[in-house]
Amino acid sequence: MLRVHVEEVAGAELATTLDELVAEGARRMLAAALEAEVDAYVSAFTEERDEHGHRVVVRNGHAVPRSLVTGAGPVEVRAPRVDDRRVDEETGERIRFRSSILPPWARKSPKVAEVLPLMYLHGMSSGDFVPALEEFFGSAAGLSASVITRLTTDWQRERDQFAHRSLKDVDYVYVYADGIHFNVRLEEARLCALVIVGVRSDGTKELVSISDGHRESTESWADVLRGLKRRGMTAPVLAVGDGALGFWGALSEVFPETAHQRCWVHKMANVMNALPKSTQPAARAALCEVRDAEDREHAERALDQFVKDYEAKWPKATEKIEKDREELLAFYAFPAEHWIHLKTTNPIESTFATVRLRTKVTKGPGSRAAGLAMAYKLIESAQTRWRALNAPNLVALVRAGVKFEKGVMVERSEELSEEVAA
Repeated sequence: MLRVHVEEVAGAELATTLDELVAEGARRMLAAALEAEVDAYVSAFTEERDEHGHRVVVRNGHAVPRSLVTGAGPVEVRAPRVDDRRVDEETGERIRFRSSILPPWARKSPKVAEVLPLMYLHGMSSGDFVPALEEFFGSAAGLSASVITRLTTDWQRERDQFAHRSLKDVDYVYVYADGIHFNVRLEEARLCALVIVGVRSDGTKELVSISDGHRESTESWADVLRGLKRRGMTAPVLAVGDGALGFWGALSEVFPETAHQRCWVHKMANVMNALPKSTQPAARAALCEVRDAEDREHAERALDQFVKDYEAKWPKATEKIEKDREELLAFYAFPAEHWIHLKTTNPIESTFATVRLRTKVTKGPGSRAAGLAMAYKLIESAQTRWRALNAPNLVALVRAGVKFEKGVMVERSEELSEEVAA
């Protein structure tokens, strides 16, 4: 009877959400967590100064109070503000602090299913969750270590099921690929999650595959792609990824008809590494002219000019661009509305940005299997907030073989129209 009772209690705890854990001390603990987060952010840039010797990242009071809806009722939050005067070298826009605890305009507290993978990937073991939740929410009704372990075991099983699902009824027109490293607490080797995100024919993005492997290994990626093909995946029209991936050799073997697009963020970083700092701002601006040109013809001219300006002194930098010229400009053959989505692997990069930052200073997950399961849950949670491609109706036309010149559709036969409509 005792065992049955314990299992019933564990089952009830398993369904508990953070909303139900919030008690009277929530406001005080949430405020403390937000203050600590801002302090850590500001401290990370104490050495950065402007031309007058003033710090460029400082605290800037508090935002107007807002109410956060929880299961225990509304909790008033007064988030600290940061004045960050740094400028993104790539976009020229001011960098803004974004809280990972309380996103802008958040009005509801997150669920356990979303928070626990983040906490685990940030370095907490199952035994750390109970005191952490008690401290944060001012409640002793936290999840037990045994329930946390049960949750992570369930997540590993969910990932295994996900990895064996049929893909016969799903069509991914575009895919993004990247290899994400993070530390594993109990093992010397770092875990590399090989991640593929796809764009369905309706323009929505979703996780296609996540598995353990080696980022630069063609065979690791070939195993992934062969598995996807075996389960019914159709060859994507275009794949986007970093040039250093073993993914490209595997893609040419498994899906030779798929076009290649290099990620501009990775490529620009590689080129900057081959240039002295004094030339980097001008070189970056020149490459942005290529990437953001109004059409392929203007991009080619801008790229030729970049090579002409930098080849004599820095041939290694221009070689990095020249060798991938076709792959860098492949997106120009697709709808102009999709160009912004096809230049980078942003869906993967943005999802793992927090993980990459935090795992540099934390212990990491306890095992490779647990780490992979947590990464899977993190993406599963994040993908509900991914926005669809601009002009999603054009994705199906791309699959149907409609041609685009200068980003505009130039061919749409009655036969193709009927095919898309069907």
